[in-house]
Amino acid sequence: MKRRTFLTASAALATLPALPAFAQAQANPLTLAWTGPYGGVPPFDKVKVADFAPALTEAMAQERAEVDAICANKAPPSFDNTLAALERSGAMGERVGVIYGIWSGTLSTPEVRDVDKAMAPKLAAHNDAILQNPALFARIAAVYDARAGLTPEQQRLAWLYWTRFVRAGAKLSAPDKARVAQINQQLAGLFTQFSQNLLADETDYVLYLRTESELSGLPEDVRAAAAAAAEARGHKGEFAILNTRSSIDPFLTYSSRRDLREKVWRTFYSRGDNGDAHDNNAIIKQILKLRAERAKILGYPTHAHWRVEPAMAKTPEAAMDLMMRVWPFAIARVRQEVSQMQAIADTEKRGVKIAPWDYRYYAEKVRADLYALDMNAVKPYLQLDKLREGMHWAAGQLYGFSFTPVTDVPVAHPDITVWEVKAADGAHVGLWYFDPYARAGKRSGAWMNAYRSQSTFDGAVTTIVSNNANFVKGAPGEPVLVSWDDAKTMFHEFGHALHGLNSKVAYPSLSGTAVARDYVEFPSQLNEHWLSTPQVLNRFALHYQTGKPIPAELVEKINKAHTFRTGFDVTEYLSSALIDMKLHLAGDADIDPDAFERDELKKLGMPEELPMRHRTPQFQHVFASDGYSAGYYSYLWSEVLDHDAFEAFEEAGGPYDKAMAKRLHDMIMSVGNTVDPADQYRAFRGRDPDVKAYLRDKGFPTG
Repeated sequence: MKRRTFLTASAALATLPALPAFAQAQANPLTLAWTGPYGGVPPFDKVKVADFAPALTEAMAQERAEVDAICANKAPPSFDNTLAALERSGAMGERVGVIYGIWSGTLSTPEVRDVDKAMAPKLAAHNDAILQNPALFARIAAVYDARAGLTPEQQRLAWLYWTRFVRAGAKLSAPDKARVAQINQQLAGLFTQFSQNLLADETDYVLYLRTESELSGLPEDVRAAAAAAAEARGHKGEFAILNTRSSIDPFLTYSSRRDLREKVWRTFYSRGDNGDAHDNNAIIKQILKLRAERAKILGYPTHAHWRVEPAMAKTPEAAMDLMMRVWPFAIARVRQEVSQMQAIADTEKRGVKIAPWDYRYYAEKVRADLYALDMNAVKPYLQLDKLREGMHWAAGQLYGFSFTPVTDVPVAHPDITVWEVKAADGAHVGLWYFDPYARAGKRSGAWMNAYRSQSTFDGAVTTIVSNNANFVKGAPGEPVLVSWDDAKTMFHEFGHALHGLNSKVAYPSLSGTAVARDYVEFPSQLNEHWLSTPQVLNRFALHYQTGKPIPAELVEKINKAHTFRTGFDVTEYLSSALIDMKLHLAGDADIDPDAFERDELKKLGMPEELPMRHRTPQFQHVFASDGYSAGYYSYLWSEVLDHDAFEAFEEAGGPYDKAMAKRLHDMIMSVGNTVDPADQYRAFRGRDPDVKAYLRDKGFPTG
């Protein structure tokens, strides 16, 4: 999920009166207020890369003028003339930033990357100039000190601004402010460089298969996707395995060519770590040093303490405690899984000792042996388009939403589709953009973006959200089949979108997914549960050839195998989360990223048969921005919440219980950041979360 580029990033289209100095902005379509249906839409059809730098520059100047006007106001500071005014400011920057972010993340070219390099430090400096503005902070502090007379939501907004400014260094001395600003600019440049190095390794490394022997074991749908990927790259008649997770995972699962599995595995897990021009290790070392220095200046022992303070966990120690409670169970399960896989490998008498490139392949053999379940038999029932319909249907059952395709808005790429979302009473809720396919210049993974946040304080502004993935596009007219794990990811990211679509708050800074990092994943992970409900599977898990629903006996096998490979899944994730936290608890230690990763994993007892989900040199969550730095634990923290919350549905009568769905909407999905996350959860569940639901789901001991 992409966060705001500018300070306030008000989604409200209403802006302060136009200032004469910015009349020239009319020549740049990116700076203009959005027009068209649905309260205005992004002008993707008018984008020119050459317009980005001047548009960003103009937007920054506009926001500085808006902030200066707030500071120059002779009237005593009030909520309306300070905080509400800040919510209105930066609207141009928000509009430009949305489009710029899409091109940077999904349509990147050398020209876009050049803009990224040039603008990232300038944007960081702009942000710091606002956050460290003493006159502005004085007004914010005055409103914060007098907040008792405000509404609860206004009090929350006052707290948010005050906290944001203090944590950014508003109370520091002038020299310390200057150093923090310098660090932020340096970091912005390093984040951009890290991302571009990783994108280069993902784009430039492609394995082309040409013979039947090289295709051995690959199911037809994987072959078809690989053929389409090769043709798109000018290699018609060949088969391309891309250096992205959505491409390598099925190859590692089904290819019987162990030599090619090893080659693909090593290429993927060495991204950013090849000792070449795109190596990220030196960059990581610099990032860690700068983060540690900044934290000390701001008054925190480590970067981890600074980052976790505003989260639900509050302290890195609390996050570590949870992770280390789960870790022993996870690695113990891996040992069981490896033992089962080794037993099957031994029967083949090929001298195979289970290695990381073998795990997925032999795990599938174990799954077939223990549960008579071949996940490749599930895939024909998981059509991308049908799963999308299933997501929409489940959202209708829970929240009353309906989704209607629209074609009267511009899109950034022909593969992107757009849907209007309406409430049960027919009222317009927002727009949902869907960008499902991999392409050159698109970063790997899956995510959600908010193009426009919902708000009401200056009139009703509806939201625009998007979901993005990297499925390999099939041949024309052929359905795209996805794995069970990819189907869960679709529901996950759609959960973020639903968090935005359900928002009903006054102020955009508190809207939708603008919540604590270790809470934002809760609604998305909770939404994964609805994929496996019979109501969705029976209606939408339809065989792509026969149109028949997935057989009940196959679903039963999936359910029985629910805890299968949890050792791999939890350990792969948790090792990344632990290394992230340990790196940022190390303070200003002189860290060699590769050596640190190796040494700490050894101390943890990391099984040698699998890697971290995100090795340090490719850990985009952590080193492409401050985003999930010292915060990758958030997925586990949120997963504890989501399993506990779903048990509330089961206790109440099932996943579609209307009363519980309303409770979820009223207490969590609609309130954004207007209420402290811990209070939101208590209001919904009637108590604090209990980790036992998570442990039960994984098949781990609860005692």
